[in-house]
Amino acid sequence: MEEENSKSEILFLSDTQAPMWVERLVLRAYNNTKATRTIFDEIIRLKPTVLYWLGDIVSLGYRKNKWRIIDQFLLKCTEVGTAVYAIMGNHDVMGRPRKGARNFQQRFPEHSPTGYVKRTDEIAVVMLNSNFSTMSIEDLVKQQTWYQQTLVDLDADADVKVVIVTCHHAPYSNSKLVGSSKLVQQRFVLAYLKSQKARLFITGHSHAFERYEFEGKTFLVIGGGGGLRQPLNTSSSRLPDIAATYKPMFHYLAVRREGEGLVLTSYCLKNDFSGFAIGYQFEILAEPVSVSV
Repeated sequence: MEEENSKSEILFLSDTQAPMWVERLVLRAYNNTKATRTIFDEIIRLKPTVLYWLGDIVSLGYRKNKWRIIDQFLLKCTEVGTAVYAIMGNHDVMGRPRKGARNFQQRFPEHSPTGYVKRTDEIAVVMLNSNFSTMSIEDLVKQQTWYQQTLVDLDADADVKVVIVTCHHAPYSNSKLVGSSKLVQQRFVLAYLKSQKARLFITGHSHAFERYEFEGKTFLVIGGGGGLRQPLNTSSSRLPDIAATYKPMFHYLAVRREGEGLVLTSYCLKNDFSGFAIGYQFEILAEPVSVSV
């Protein structure tokens, strides 16, 4: 992606946490921290208008030393004029959730733990907290009410062409380690399916690139920011991953609006770390295509 094109594209990234020693006992490391730094360098080079970060920013959010690389990157984003909006993943609130949330909020002051929305080029991105176990009942109700009403309001807003819904935990994934989140399916997917303008649901958590189409709507998993690669279910019980042959180790996503549709491009890090290549690209059309059976 050339720099001039990046201005019309918005970037999405997830799962940039450095590997933890306990994870290394199960999963194989492969220059993961170097890969994350390389992705950061590429984003700074491109100077996109906005970056949406879908959680697991760091391995342990409550430890300030884990944020050093992130702080350096955020400073550079400010210098090149890239706005950064983020949501919390499980690692960001792991161990000591309140302290992790405080450290997170200091870096991302516009974040709201009960959901918030940002707009770029007539695209509204809805940012949701899927760390349900760390939320109070009051906040869970507040987020659910806000989310459902927000999708209704955005559908009625003439200044919004497309809506993208995001959270950290994937509603659908073939990851053998984390799998699909039933709670995300119950809390977030139904309203997404009902929304007229919501065309894309993006998450991380599963360290893979996965694409699913259910009821005419697209679900993407983009957990390739540097976390340890997770094994995927390849048995007959697996979910129907449309991107079954595209499994890069490290990647980020670029999204560009085309009218009321979207063009999506996954950029993967080359094996020799020399740069990035277009690994996977597809369009979400302005109107869902009806398929006769």
